[in-house]
Amino acid sequence: MERITKRFAGVTANWAVDFDLRAGEVHALLGENGAGKSTLMNVLYGLYQPDGGRILLSGREQAFSSPRDARAAGIGMVHQHFMLIPSQTVWENMILGHEDLPSILPKKDVRRRILDLSDRYGLAVDPDAKVWQLSVGEQQRVAILQMLFRSARVLILDEPTAVLTPQEARQLFDTIGQMTAEGYGVVFISHKLDEVMAFSQRVTVLRKGRLVATVATEATTKERLAEMMVGEKVVLEIDRPAMAPGRTILECRDLRVLGDRGFPAIRDLSLSVREHEVLGIAGVAGNGQQELCEALVGLRTADRGRVIVDGEDLTNASPRTFIRKKVHYIPADRKGTGLVANMDVKENSILKRYSARPVSKGGFIDWKEVASFARTVVSRFGVNAPSTETPVRNLSGGNLQKLMLGRELSDSPKAVLAMHPTWGLDVAATKFVREQLLAQRERGAAVLLVSEDLDELLSMSDRLAVLCKGELMGVLDAPDRTPVETIGLMMAGTPLAEIEGAEVSA
Repeated sequence: MERITKRFAGVTANWAVDFDLRAGEVHALLGENGAGKSTLMNVLYGLYQPDGGRILLSGREQAFSSPRDARAAGIGMVHQHFMLIPSQTVWENMILGHEDLPSILPKKDVRRRILDLSDRYGLAVDPDAKVWQLSVGEQQRVAILQMLFRSARVLILDEPTAVLTPQEARQLFDTIGQMTAEGYGVVFISHKLDEVMAFSQRVTVLRKGRLVATVATEATTKERLAEMMVGEKVVLEIDRPAMAPGRTILECRDLRVLGDRGFPAIRDLSLSVREHEVLGIAGVAGNGQQELCEALVGLRTADRGRVIVDGEDLTNASPRTFIRKKVHYIPADRKGTGLVANMDVKENSILKRYSARPVSKGGFIDWKEVASFARTVVSRFGVNAPSTETPVRNLSGGNLQKLMLGRELSDSPKAVLAMHPTWGLDVAATKFVREQLLAQRERGAAVLLVSEDLDELLSMSDRLAVLCKGELMGVLDAPDRTPVETIGLMMAGTPLAEIEGAEVSA
């Protein structure tokens, strides 16, 4: 890609950017949210047409008017926000965009190939499941499989490991290693600097739409890359001072919750979160984390058991009741569950307070009060938006997360449930989100943190609960001092008591 320029309504997303990819390499693409990484790759994939510059593939100039043209040339892309059709099955999504399909769709052959690819790459999915029924992690697997299904030679991966466990990420990189050995070229967009350092050969850094540098990975450091991304020195570590936990704020007892398919997603689970505490939830994506959180905030009915908030039984109460009791939820799905894409910043900022004073007076919304509150959220949480009247669909992932975080944390919650709160965020935004959650812990809130980033869980959690197939494998009281192998075994289905018993026997 030579001197690629792309503008949107007067905003320059890419300015004369050079980027090249060699056969047999992993080339990482870094930058803060809004730096232009996804735009540059969307140009390569044919979703956008450049306003300047040119694309060459094997030395020949290309003009991609659509993703179909790019796919025909052997370029595949897995987007951060998955390009899947929720109402269709996994196998139906696999054949979207394929030409010359017979009038009777080859379901049997497609299913067989999906299962073969799933086994080969360790990306287990049910070919007959509807995409809307899948967790965020499972949808990510489908998106990766969709690319592998199309046999692309140039692979663009936009945050591919954001919702994968360390074991799954290692399996994915083993697969990428095999592919690069066969001559594939891989563009790897990530904010996980450890992964970039471990698995890429070169790194290109963008900042505010411009090329900062392209460097050999072995010739740089995490700290130097973070500084190039942000434009100043960044302290990567976060401070989590020791605190004595207080009374129990949120708990569930013998909780059983059904998933969308009618089968138990959570099985007889008992957990508690206390004041001044972060309870981490670890587990492979799709093992009941989402169903647990939804039951704890009134979005999903509990089939059995109890949900208790500050001593009060709120089992199967409405979401509005949980909100009134100051239980706040930061869902993984920013655009679908957390925010309303076509509403603007100020409207999204009051989604949980529009019926209460001072926003609502005499049954009418006070828009001056709304505007004032929205400006406070934008300022306090560093939301980068042209104005509070900007539709949130136009914001980057990091700014969407900051807006949702500001809305949920501006009301002094008693309990905060955060699902994948730093998924897909850059270094600076990730650090900001983590600091805000720890500030709630320090203030006295009970924080339930669900993440597939084990490093995040180990650095943030006072205690760590591990789920497998909806069952509790155990709770670790000192997760940062627990061997990662132990946590991996628990995530794979071995109870903590059994592991400790084996260690005693040995």
